[in-house]
Amino acid sequence: MSKGLEDLIQSKREEFDDLEPSADLWGRIEKQLPPQYTEQQKREAKTFSLGFVLRVAATVIVVMGISFALYLHNSHRNGVDLAAINPEYAQQQVHYTSLIESKRTELKSIEKTDPELYKEFNSEISKMDSTYKQLKSELPASPNQEQVLLAMIRNLEIQTQVLNRQLQVIEQFNQIKKEQKNESKDI
Repeated sequence: MSKGLEDLIQSKREEFDDLEPSADLWGRIEKQLPPQYTEQQKREAKTFSLGFVLRVAATVIVVMGISFALYLHNSHRNGVDLAAINPEYAQQQVHYTSLIESKRTELKSIEKTDPELYKEFNSEISKMDSTYKQLKSELPASPNQEQVLLAMIRNLEIQTQVLNRQLQVIEQFNQIKKEQKNESKDI
């Protein structure tokens, strides 16, 4: 049966091919569609001209260039390039600063469980940090910038040592608590 249908289509093909849809057929179909479909199609049909794309790209490049220039201007105005003073010291300063930041995050974990201990530990670090900030503010005007930078690094080393010791105390304190819990369970 399907063979017969295929033969019929082949024999009548010329009659099918001579029928063309009218030119306004799609317009009439589009008018019958709900508004949401025609709006969506109009949105999808939007294209951007090359001129528009180039203007947007140029604007982005100009904004990025201005932002970078402002960043460079502010970084030199707000401080001294530590690497220009002593690259090794600058590296150490970055290393200790990141260490201190991670250890402060660890220390912050006890804030909820033991707020008074956290407050005491944090006040010690805050005092040292204020000394560091004072040294940093004196650095640009100092005649011996390398010595001030060395003092800043020494301050960061001490802060790291104090934080390490504080974290050890917390660890010992938690271990004692854990042992006491285990002993109370055994009784």
